[in-house]
Amino acid sequence: MSFRICIDIGGTFTDAVVLQQGGLPRIFKASSTPPAFENGFMAALELAAQSYGLSLADFLSRTESIVHGTTVSTNALVENKVGRAGLLVTAGHPDILLLREGPRKRTFDWSVPYPDAFIPPHLTHEIGGRIDARGREHQPLAEEDVHQAIARFRALGVEAVAVSLLWSVVNGSHERRIREIFAAEWPEVPVTLGHELNPIQREYRRTIATAFNAALLPVVRSYVEGLETALRAAGYRRELLIANCVGGMMPARVIAEKPIFSTMSGPTLAPIAGRRLLPGSDLIIADMGGTTLDVSVVRDGQLIITPEALIGFDMLGVPKIDVRSIGAGGGSIAWVDPGGLLRVGPQSAGAAPGPACYGRGGILPTVTDANVVLGVIDPENFLGGRMKLDRKAAEAAIQPIAEALGIGLQEAAWAICTTCNHNMVGAIQNITINEGIDPRESVLVSGGGATACHIAEMAEVLGIHSVLVPKLTAGLSAFGGLVSDLRFNETGTGQTSSAGFDLAKVNDLLSALRQQALAGLKEAETSVGRIDLEYAFLGRYEYQSWEIEVHFSPENGVLTEADVPALIHSFHETHERIYGVREEADIVEFTTWKVAALGRNPLNEVDLNQTGTPGEAGGNTGPTGWREVWSPAHRSLRRVPVYDGNRLFPGDRIPGPGIIEESTTTLLLLPQTVAEVRPGGDYLVTTETA
Repeated sequence: MSFRICIDIGGTFTDAVVLQQGGLPRIFKASSTPPAFENGFMAALELAAQSYGLSLADFLSRTESIVHGTTVSTNALVENKVGRAGLLVTAGHPDILLLREGPRKRTFDWSVPYPDAFIPPHLTHEIGGRIDARGREHQPLAEEDVHQAIARFRALGVEAVAVSLLWSVVNGSHERRIREIFAAEWPEVPVTLGHELNPIQREYRRTIATAFNAALLPVVRSYVEGLETALRAAGYRRELLIANCVGGMMPARVIAEKPIFSTMSGPTLAPIAGRRLLPGSDLIIADMGGTTLDVSVVRDGQLIITPEALIGFDMLGVPKIDVRSIGAGGGSIAWVDPGGLLRVGPQSAGAAPGPACYGRGGILPTVTDANVVLGVIDPENFLGGRMKLDRKAAEAAIQPIAEALGIGLQEAAWAICTTCNHNMVGAIQNITINEGIDPRESVLVSGGGATACHIAEMAEVLGIHSVLVPKLTAGLSAFGGLVSDLRFNETGTGQTSSAGFDLAKVNDLLSALRQQALAGLKEAETSVGRIDLEYAFLGRYEYQSWEIEVHFSPENGVLTEADVPALIHSFHETHERIYGVREEADIVEFTTWKVAALGRNPLNEVDLNQTGTPGEAGGNTGPTGWREVWSPAHRSLRRVPVYDGNRLFPGDRIPGPGIIEESTTTLLLLPQTVAEVRPGGDYLVTTETA
């Protein structure tokens, strides 16, 4: 009996999805424990071990892999609770982080003050020496400037150093020499080199990524070391894996050196899970946790990668799966603004004290409290009965909202829920309609324990007729980590053009990148299935400012003269798909090349829907009870049937209105909808008139 585990830490709950060999995945939830998140991590493992009748040590000794989706780096950047980082730049260019790339957002909002640079000027030091765009040294490195920077940074209490010099992507000798000097004089301080971390031509993006990475090093290293120490003490002997932001997982030791790739990694697991559940489909994934709603899309079974993810006013600087977040979760706080309008979020009650109904000292009204008052959530059956909720506390929290709006208690609770729903609908429209995607042509996938209470109304407003509520919806991101591939990405600058394609230079670069990616995969102490390689380049028309990413598949990893026209054709096609135009007479410039080595997850070769039987009690597809639930159409409470998800089997059809209760989520069905149980226990909800 062996196990595979993924643990995803959210703002309110820590989710552990466990797959026992030969069985179906199961979900376990423990309260998150900020700021000591590792406590909630270990508590979730304890719950899982107890469920399988094992001690924690025995459970972990039988565990083949643990994947972790973390928000530690994201929270550290958002809250600016990072290490004190110093920045070394080429002399004459100290303002890269201040100037950014020009105002791409809020261009005409004069009320927004100009944001400070992530690393302030007093922690930025200029270094003499110059490399040109061809990689030639025009001025030698001014090593005395490096020695001065060390003395200055020591005095200022710097904990990590970022180095980003001009044109280091074509000749990194100056950056490497700086690291050698630091290693000799100040070996205990970690140094991040821009040309190694993010070797792209965009100066600001390379520099901000390097700065973020350096600032995160002390935080993430400490977190990873503490987590690994706790796991070792509890009996886990294998390598801890951590999700990255580009759609895979990496060994914890690699993330500890490149923590920027763990930024936003938890939310990026949800679209991976959606793609695994409905391969090849067009999907919208709405993952609602305790604090935020994370929205992503999958097109034709492919993840959407963005190079322009934002952290506050700064770009992340490295590509990541396009997941967008708003402050809308089960713990989002409802309030009435000075103009008398109801608002929900972005403030959240979080894990402590949490919603008022949790009975942990919270007194402010939240979305979860509203669902309790509406009768959607059963206070006696929350988390399968493990956690009892206080209905009277929920009512007391919402009463001031009802009085401020001059309406009844249930009407106020419904107003809170529907306001939250429309906030979430707006987030979905932003990532679909605003990007040229018709949401009506996609399946809406529910993620997060709270989402199934809201997903039906959201789909109705959006005109979506198919909704998937997975059996593991409350741990969708954790399931995504369970089925993620091991992934190592390598990037290099190699500029050439269609007017004179330098085949030898590009092949040499691809070979080096391939070797680096495969070496990382080989060093990982994790069993994988087959190994695949993915290739891409960044290109643009001559005189264009911005590149686009184009994927290609060279035979045996080597380009030939016959492949060059295909690369150019692929660029034209991709450009037309994105921008609606193509200019085949123009010269195409190739700037950056990428190789990814993927160790395929063995679980993706297994049909998880056929490895076990959903349900434990079995046999009775009728309702197990009835409950008074608020009906907006009748503006009153109405009796609806309640079904136990553990008594439902593949092929069962449950008509709305009604409620299906799982141990970690509650699915609210509207009139004119029907939920069909799929193999594995997932629910496909469709409108009967579609």
